[in-house]
Parts: sequence; structure tokens; C-alpha cells
Amino acid sequence: MRLRVTLAAAVMAAAFFVSTAAPASAQDARRGAALAEERNCAACHGERGVSGVPLMPSLAGQQPHFLTLQLILFREGLRPVPAMAEPVRGLTDQQVEDIAAYFAAYPSAPDPERGAHDAALAARGAQISVQRNCNVCHLPSYAGRAQVPRINHQREDFLVHTLIEYRDNQRVGTDTQMNAVMFGMSDDDIRAIAHYLAHR
Repeated sequence: MRLRVTLAAAVMAAAFFVSTAAPASAQDARRGAALAEERNCAACHGERGVSGVPLMPSLAGQQPHFLTLQLILFREGLRPVPAMAEPVRGLTDQQVEDIAAYFAAYPSAPDPERGAHDAALAARGAQISVQRNCNVCHLPSYAGRAQVPRINHQREDFLVHTLIEYRDNQRVGTDTQMNAVMFGMSDDDIRAIAHYLAHR
């Protein structure tokens, strides 16, 4: 119980940093580009932030506050993703914001190698999205806002993996809202909503 409270407090502190960080003008996408090259971000997240690697998210056009928060969680060890441990090692708060600004500056784009669009599956996914009120937090465009991520144009396999993690309480977030939204959702419904968002 104590560990859970400590983790929650640390995550809240990271979220507080993002919400009170310096104005967006302090972020420098050009510095972020140099850092992203230095840290070899493209190896997993793709050139211009569009991932071609299975289970790796695309970052192009992602919300800068969301990216900043995730990088801080990785850096502080609050979100344990081994592949991210080295890339974020030693990053300053300013560098985190610069990298976030760099990827946010690119236009979002769907995975060019995604599979064929299944109209019936996408329609089912759209229906589930309305039922679960996904467009309330992520907006009707699914572009996200502030600390709520963009989820359209995302890799389909990454969305499936992530939503299953939320449903099964295996993913750390800044709150438990996504765990509640995903509670009881079947694998088939998750595949439907992921297909809908990836092709939207």
C-alpha cells in the first residue's frame, strides 16, 4: 500500500511539473531535433516520428505536454519500459521539453504499412468509442489535448497492446481513468477500436 501511495505521489508530481512548466516558447524544436538524432529516436519511432516498428508508437503530431510527461516518467523510472531507459538517461527538464516540441511539430500521419481498412470492423470500433466516451477526453478528432494523447494515426498493434495493458491494470498512468474505461472490454472490441483509430 505504501509503495502504491508513493508511486501515485511521484506521478502526480511529474504531472504537476508539466502543468506548470515554462511557456511553449521556451521549448525549442531545433534543439529537440539534435537531441532526437543524438539519442537515435528514429530507430524505433521512425523518421519524422512515424513508426514502422511493431509495437512502437508514432510520435508525430503528438501532444507536447503528453510527450513531456511520458519522458519524465521514463527518466524517473516511474514508467518501467526498458527500451526507454537509456535514451532518457541524464536528460534535463529543458531537453525533455525540446524533444517533445520536436516530435509535436511534425504533422501526424498513419502508418504507411498498415493493413487494409475493414469498414465493418472500423464501424464497430467507432460505435464502441462513442459508448466509452473516448471522444470526450481525446476530442472528437482523437487528436488529444494537453496531457491526453493523440490516438488517431497511431499504430494499430500499439493501440491493441496499450489498451489491453490498461484493461488488465498493467500500465501506469497519471490516473486510473483509462483502466476504468477499459474495464471488461473484450479482445475483439479492443481490436475493433484500434482498427478504427489507426485508420481514422
